[in-house]
Amino acid sequence: MSNSEIYEKVKERMIRYAKVDTQSQPYKGTWPTTDKQRNLAYMLRDELIRINVSDVYMDEEACVVYGKIPSNITDGTGTAVGFVAHMDTAPDASAENVKPFVVEKYDGGDIVLNPEKDIVMRASDYANLSQYVGQDLILTDGTTLLGGDDKASIAAIMTMAEYYTTHKDVSHGEICLAFTPDEEVGGLARDLDLNRFGAKVAYTLDGDHLGWYEDETFYASEATFKFTGRSVHTGTAKGIMINAVDMASFVMASLPKNEKPQFTSGTEGFYHVISCEGDCEHATVRMIIRDFDLDKFRKKEDFLRECATKLQEEYGADRVELSINHQYSNMKEVIEKVPYLTDILKSAIKKAGIEPVCEPFRGGTDGAALSFRGLPCPNLSAGYENAHGRFEYVPIQSMEKNVEILLNICEAFSEL
Repeated sequence: MSNSEIYEKVKERMIRYAKVDTQSQPYKGTWPTTDKQRNLAYMLRDELIRINVSDVYMDEEACVVYGKIPSNITDGTGTAVGFVAHMDTAPDASAENVKPFVVEKYDGGDIVLNPEKDIVMRASDYANLSQYVGQDLILTDGTTLLGGDDKASIAAIMTMAEYYTTHKDVSHGEICLAFTPDEEVGGLARDLDLNRFGAKVAYTLDGDHLGWYEDETFYASEATFKFTGRSVHTGTAKGIMINAVDMASFVMASLPKNEKPQFTSGTEGFYHVISCEGDCEHATVRMIIRDFDLDKFRKKEDFLRECATKLQEEYGADRVELSINHQYSNMKEVIEKVPYLTDILKSAIKKAGIEPVCEPFRGGTDGAALSFRGLPCPNLSAGYENAHGRFEYVPIQSMEKNVEILLNICEAFSEL
């Protein structure tokens, strides 16, 4: 498979996958959260079979797709390696009726996405565009997200798999593949069967910027306050009314002003209110808590408990409910014990002619959860840009390079 063939295959796959609506939904209470994710799962299952990947299996209930490329090293050397990507797209913008198109040899100026609706991606608003002058970009018409997060990864993994199934003379150890649902809404590969998957170590592909990788994530929890008030006519409310919105407002006002996403960067943690809704009788505040430092993270959780205690003392214990649910931990705890994984990753990126960049990931990946389940999983960026929004795009050359990086990783594992 030549470079031009790899280019065409990742391009075709990204466009084809983008057209499948796989948007997940939070707070559904079912897994997968949307049945439509199965449409892509069936497509990938059938495609894996068509390109002669072995042990292809789709867990119908969990909506997880598996496949393997058996080792072709006859002397028994080589170590199995896995790759994991998620099929769902974020609920932040519409994923219905995605209309991808290609801008060839981007010239550095503004890009008209939708002339009828006057939707323009302005170069002055998106500085990252300047890095891709001369490259070919896949975008949408500005009414939906594209879904490069994480379909650009799937396109690269599938193209890497097809490379090996059509180049049987290229030595490699066992390569294990899995595609999972609901990463964007906290699924975190919860139903990935590690025994069926097969590999003892793996890499997720999920993130912006070609050549970036992560071996560190947040500690993460979601907190929900529920308040119960007492409503009565405002004219006779004195001494009787208890306003649930007042309790919610107390929590909102108590949060440290500068410990919010819009004021933090690097390894700084934050509180982020996802939603606040209510009336006099009932109010709910949902938020996420994030920090890279475990002690600071625990202090954030304790701070919210203190807020709840103060309100319980004032209004009554039965009127204030706080639940804090752990989501994932900093995968650095696990990854630093297997440093060869990041060494191989850095070497694979360099071998592709790119300078690797490591930055603490201000988010979570399936790998953060999988690492603590016994499958260490550093993360390689998928190379998309402006994820979760209508101005998302994927440089085709980034996907092409990611295929090269994956091949370099597999080559390194063939020699372990």
